[in-house]
Amino acid sequence: MSIWHLPKIEIMPFKDISDARSICVVTTRAAFDAVKQHVQHLTISSSIEPLDASIAHWDQLVDGVKGDVIYAIGGGLAVDTAKYLAVKKSLPLVSLPTALSVDAFLTWASGFRRDGSVYYIETKPPDQLIVDFDVLASAPTSIRAAGICDVLSIATGAWDWKFAEEQGENPPHMLFIPYVYQTIQGVLQGGLDCAEAAGRGDREGLKQLLDCLAMEVQLCNQIGHSRPEEGSEHYFAYSVENSMGKGLPHGDLVGPGIILMAALQGQDIQPLLDAHHACNIPLTNIPVSVIEKTILDLPTYSHRHHFAYGIAHTLTHQHLAALPHLA
Repeated sequence: MSIWHLPKIEIMPFKDISDARSICVVTTRAAFDAVKQHVQHLTISSSIEPLDASIAHWDQLVDGVKGDVIYAIGGGLAVDTAKYLAVKKSLPLVSLPTALSVDAFLTWASGFRRDGSVYYIETKPPDQLIVDFDVLASAPTSIRAAGICDVLSIATGAWDWKFAEEQGENPPHMLFIPYVYQTIQGVLQGGLDCAEAAGRGDREGLKQLLDCLAMEVQLCNQIGHSRPEEGSEHYFAYSVENSMGKGLPHGDLVGPGIILMAALQGQDIQPLLDAHHACNIPLTNIPVSVIEKTILDLPTYSHRHHFAYGIAHTLTHQHLAALPHLA
């Protein structure tokens, strides 16, 4: 058994990065435009812009990597692609997030799409994560602190984990661990506490959100799976993307999933709603008709993709009456 680690995290302005190596940048256009004035002193030998998260597409990008090190500049698509390319080319990887939009900057896996869902392939965490809080604070408000969703999903993911144990549905390698459940609840509370400040772009709030993401990721690393923070809310997000198409940010899909699944689980959704609103996570981009269809399809979808057991596996027409109004 191996236990993965977090990247080395350094907090500094991007303009103060000192690196004489030849760099291949993996980025999206909007992300690079937001920081190019801060990294123009670096030696960029090649630039790659991923267009989608698929293994076939990533394999087409491998030969375009020219340089001694890969820099991932941007959000989840950039860093997941860069992690894959760094392993393929046996190169070190540095991540420069332009918003705290996901936890992918900290994880050892790359999420890719296949057969209408999201799967994960083992790659590696960045060797170095450089955080510039001024850059993060200046990100568009809807993605600035959207990584809160990967903390708030603890509410529904951990509930599913405990529910699966009660139903005898957890496999041996995912058995419920009470102290881990209690520990992850503290991380969830930390996310709820910092949501308002992180959403405003305050340095202290963004730092606490970063800390919560790091603790959530490393706790999952320690136990070897992500049940404490990934459950039916993510299954909803993976499924609804098939109806909404590519383009909606991670938070726009997972955020509504958290609120919907928490309500169906019988949880108090008000603190979760407040945190989403504080971090400017849009909850109304998915039409009600699409939500209802996704809910009804979710048991079949979850079984088909062999997702870990949760409330998603049990949903029926009767649950539609319990769906909250997203606003």
